[in-house]
Amino acid sequence: MLTDATKDAIRAAYARLKEGLPGFRPRVAQGRMIAEVAKALATEGGAAAIEAPTGTGKSMAYLVAGMEVARAQKKKLLIATATVALQEQLVERDIPLYLKLDGREAKVALAKGMGRYLCLRNLRMAQNSLAGSAQLGLGLGDDLALWSKPPQEQDKQALGRLAAAFDKGEWNGDIDAAPAPVGDVLRPLVTTSSGGCTGRRCGYFAVCPLFAARRAIGDADIVVANQDLVLADLTMPNGQDGFGGVILPKPEETLYVFDEAHRVPAKAIDRGASEVYLGAAVRQLSRLGRQVHAAYSLTDKETLGKLALDAGDAKLQELSDALEALEKEIRLGWLPDPAEREPMFRGSLGRLPEAWAAHAQGLYLLTAEVQRWLGAVRRAVVEMSEGGPTQEALSRELGMALERIGNQLDTWRAWSTGDAEDAPPLARWVTLAADQQLVCHASAVSAAGLLREVLWGNASAVVLTSATLSAGGSFRGYADAVGLPDEAVTLSLPSPFDLAAQASLEVPALDALPDAREEHARAVSDWLAAHLDWDAGNLVLFTSRAKLDRVLQLLPLDKVRKVRAQGSLGKAQLIAEHVAAVEAGKGSTLFGLASFGEGLDLPGRLCETVVITQLPFAVPTDPVGATYAEWLESRGRNPFLEVSVPEATRLLTQYCGRLIRSEADRGRIVLLDRRVVTKRYGAGMLRALPPFRRVIERA
Repeated sequence: MLTDATKDAIRAAYARLKEGLPGFRPRVAQGRMIAEVAKALATEGGAAAIEAPTGTGKSMAYLVAGMEVARAQKKKLLIATATVALQEQLVERDIPLYLKLDGREAKVALAKGMGRYLCLRNLRMAQNSLAGSAQLGLGLGDDLALWSKPPQEQDKQALGRLAAAFDKGEWNGDIDAAPAPVGDVLRPLVTTSSGGCTGRRCGYFAVCPLFAARRAIGDADIVVANQDLVLADLTMPNGQDGFGGVILPKPEETLYVFDEAHRVPAKAIDRGASEVYLGAAVRQLSRLGRQVHAAYSLTDKETLGKLALDAGDAKLQELSDALEALEKEIRLGWLPDPAEREPMFRGSLGRLPEAWAAHAQGLYLLTAEVQRWLGAVRRAVVEMSEGGPTQEALSRELGMALERIGNQLDTWRAWSTGDAEDAPPLARWVTLAADQQLVCHASAVSAAGLLREVLWGNASAVVLTSATLSAGGSFRGYADAVGLPDEAVTLSLPSPFDLAAQASLEVPALDALPDAREEHARAVSDWLAAHLDWDAGNLVLFTSRAKLDRVLQLLPLDKVRKVRAQGSLGKAQLIAEHVAAVEAGKGSTLFGLASFGEGLDLPGRLCETVVITQLPFAVPTDPVGATYAEWLESRGRNPFLEVSVPEATRLLTQYCGRLIRSEADRGRIVLLDRRVVTKRYGAGMLRALPPFRRVIERA
């Protein structure tokens, strides 16, 4: 528990922060947050969900409390963010500033996923491939070829610049800070995945950027990581009947702070999702067969994994035949509607036709056998003492094949096993890709079960924080989504800004609702043309690309010229041009989708009006959400009121947060969706939004 000595240390650290930070203003909300974070982190198994609006100073709050509790308990402080931007802000600005003001040292490490570090083995292979034979697959044809298409001159030059910068010690191998552009073609050639990595057996292990970063994590007092990596680590079996502590510090020795925690439920669901492209899987097995032949030849072994080569070939053929049999069964049982843009068959309540599930059961057993055998084949290749470039290429390819086989195994397990009676079912569905290939999918519909298993039951203590976690102060929806323990603290802090004086929330009297797509698009366009200040900085948010494009088509040409639409350029360049235009007095309006409604920081004149074109309800065709909604209905609950409305309210609050970023900001939020006035649920949504001055026009 929180001792008097730790309390005194926190008070002293906060006093140093107040004295050393220029222009610091004590905020009641920040002080309250420090106290609640400290209590939660100091309690074994402690948990808290804290909603801290923009301006609260939440990063300093959890650093003050987290650092002192971690020091007292001799544990690591791990901060997990959803975006690279916040990671960089913490590592480059907030944490160094805090440590400077605190006057004490602490080791800080930035942890990223494997794909964000240079793989020296792959870089050398890519360089060598430009010399000739390796490009052709080291004598094994396309089965070991590195390039999916002939390398362009810019890729060749980039390879040289990456190698030179690393060899000279000018670059540490962090791909996000690469000295040359690493595009979609080059990236997989100079990075690796867990399957493709040979770890300590790699000849470049001693100078590997990834393992250098891992060593820094082991020595660090504060670890900053992205949520995807933290969740990946927490779901890895550690060989001791538990999870986590494989890449990052052991959960029981770690105090976790999840910032941008509104993203945690979706990211945790994504961790458990899997899919199989049936046609591609069959083609990959054919290529894998030839790679396995090369492995038997290279190792000069008659049997690997207790299978002779002929028996292994037969096993791969059996799996290939079973995949084709499932594809035939699906095509016989499902006739996609040609009018659908993205045809989908979803199992009601996650239940698939019995014949499909029976095929999946056979595929699960076959895939598990192939996985065990292929693992033995790869180990034999990796453990060779002298294999040369072919050994390196085979190790890489067989490792990635094992990853694909593992993903297939997850899918067939999900398709062939039943669901627990007291828990939501898995979502199981099939889609038809643009190339007419069938894709089999499976996913959890709630993160609660997974997080109860790997986080709440393992971590020393956890704090979840964001500007938007609740729906108007109610944490019920969020608590259900993450499986928050019953004893966890939930706290919604007030904004430090005078929102009623600084901004208004307007609902104009539009004569069309979003359900009438064309009429609403015209109404939005007309309102923007007539009422938006086109000489100022504005942000207009849409829920669909189709609506955004249609409004652009309907706008007068002189207005279109002042619009910068998401997707027309990279996000960073788009925002840079917007900033330059506003600062030059020319005016600029950003048109964006959901990603522009979260995390975008445009203070002052850069954003004086935020227009929200319609309420951000989830897409009704989402198979994960639809399956969860069916399950709630089957238990006599109302998914629209329990899930859809609270989530839309949270997103709406997030979008509103783009406007007031400081005490000096002024502006207006305009909601072009009359459903908040005409629908019964609308009044509750309006009440839940921050206390801006309301301007509701009468129809």
